[in-house]
Amino acid sequence: MKYILMCCLSFLFIAALSAQTATGLEQANDGPGGQNYIHAEVSQYDYADKANGFWLYEPAAPIPASANVIVFIHGYGALNPMIYGGWIKHLVRQGNVVIFPRYQKNLVSPSPKHFVENVLDGVHAALDTLRSKGHVHPIVDHFSLVGHSYGGVLSANLAANFKRYEIPQPKAVMLVSPGTGPFSGGLLKSYENIHEDTNLLIMVSEQDRIVGDKIGKLVFSTATKVKNRNLIRQYADYNDGTFITAGHNESYSLDKSFDSGLRNATTRRAMRISKLDVIDFNGYWKLFDALNSYTRAGIYQEFAFGGTPEQINLGTWSDGSPVKPLKVELPDTEREIAEKIR
Repeated sequence: MKYILMCCLSFLFIAALSAQTATGLEQANDGPGGQNYIHAEVSQYDYADKANGFWLYEPAAPIPASANVIVFIHGYGALNPMIYGGWIKHLVRQGNVVIFPRYQKNLVSPSPKHFVENVLDGVHAALDTLRSKGHVHPIVDHFSLVGHSYGGVLSANLAANFKRYEIPQPKAVMLVSPGTGPFSGGLLKSYENIHEDTNLLIMVSEQDRIVGDKIGKLVFSTATKVKNRNLIRQYADYNDGTFITAGHNESYSLDKSFDSGLRNATTRRAMRISKLDVIDFNGYWKLFDALNSYTRAGIYQEFAFGGTPEQINLGTWSDGSPVKPLKVELPDTEREIAEKIR
């Protein structure tokens, strides 16, 4: 237990190094990542009193009869949905149901070897709840997973083992700065079992000093059945006194209306450093929106895959110069096709 506590404190201390500085760049009106919302409100349900519980978020005003399901898996210690509240609200107001499974009781319990089973308990229970009276009926034909940090590793595990876990097949999967720090629970040696029909995005950051890009590269290199997979790298930038950082926690999007009341070192750090900027709007949100739209309806492929201008563009500074764009690594076959076209 003493070793686990020391590892946890080390993990959290390093995470604090990725503090972020606010920028003034704004969200687009429409398109992937934009403010083209069809629902004005979010209905929130708290079933997360235990370490294998979950929070549930459903679109409202108006309430749809049914909606596509997204499972959003938090990072280590980031079990308060408030930390990602801006992104969750964005997804729900677009018309999605979001399941936010809790897989930790606190920073030292349970052991990481139990994280996968706790996530699965939450997902199964949430789907059962959605199928009951009084909730938006779940559409799982295009089941989606998105996970940050340790949640990215757990998302990849679920995608590779969905049949054994008896969950819907994840068709759209986005891993955000995936990593496990000093732990290995839920980590696989290879991701070759991720289904070929999966649409997979992996996004890492240039200055991630917590987990780096090792696991992101591992998933990308071993998920060889998946044709539609891109490894995306985000870079820091600076212009006219404004910084865009490229640390481990760029996907934090604090929204206090999602506050569960849970407090720990991760929550307090998020309350101090979280911001919304173009890395959210034109990065994570745009990419995941496009990934889901392409998976469900075959649209916005150019925003999701291929290293296209639409995919890598993060917008412009006030002087008209471009924000440093994303860099995309393609599977060998896709790279060869792209090079022939050029």
